[in-house]
Amino acid sequence: MVISYKLSALARCIGVVGAILLGACAIENDLTKSWSVDKLYQEAKDELAAGAYDKAIGYYEKLEGRAAGTAIAQQAQLDKAWAQYKTKEPVQAVATLDRFIKLHPASPAMDYALYLKGLVNFNEDLGLFSSITDEDVAERDPKQAKESFEAFRELTLRFPNSKYTPDAKMRMAFIKNSLARSDVYVARYYFKRGAYVAALNRAQAAVQEYRDVPAVEEALFLMFQCYDKLGLEQLRDDTRRVLDSTYPDSKLLYPERHKAKKPWWKPW
Repeated sequence: MVISYKLSALARCIGVVGAILLGACAIENDLTKSWSVDKLYQEAKDELAAGAYDKAIGYYEKLEGRAAGTAIAQQAQLDKAWAQYKTKEPVQAVATLDRFIKLHPASPAMDYALYLKGLVNFNEDLGLFSSITDEDVAERDPKQAKESFEAFRELTLRFPNSKYTPDAKMRMAFIKNSLARSDVYVARYYFKRGAYVAALNRAQAAVQEYRDVPAVEEALFLMFQCYDKLGLEQLRDDTRRVLDSTYPDSKLLYPERHKAKKPWWKPW
């Protein structure tokens, strides 16, 4: 019993000593400690350009500490956020950008910081919702897309002449339509299962929030169908009039007008 206790204590001591020695070795092996700020920044940029993002992040973090309060430290934060984005670490990238935005509100690079924040949360797969099952779409959380939209919106409002604003506006339009399509898919999911009130609420949300996007046509059509199923004839007819006036040649309302015609040379 006593021997076992002594061996355990000895093992703990060896572990502590080993950790101290490893830490000391790490400090001694830190080749960057003799580098100037400029050299450290250049090395970080070179690693970033080479795609060695993890190594670049480590250099940028050292740079933030050594050059605190300087323009280089600010640039290091932005470059680190980009490297984190490229390594598929959106949470860390957004945290880095939020810290930059909070600490440097007057930075001339603020437009880029907002653009990058929107880009980190931007998900091009939103446009592929049509290839996903209804169940998957019903469970999809649009929070990330909305955060991306808000970052782009702030950029366009605060910096209308920024070189990043035109691209941000295109991405905002993409996000709006994608979010509306998401709501429409969820509404359709509920409608197919007979949950007409839930389907109606989701379709109404798409119409009210996104209005000027293509997906609104189907949202209105779903509202029309839901009112019909619920026996609300007045609301059904009102919705049909809105749909008809807004989309007078709607494929959903008038499918017979859009039937594929046979070529003149193919009568059969």
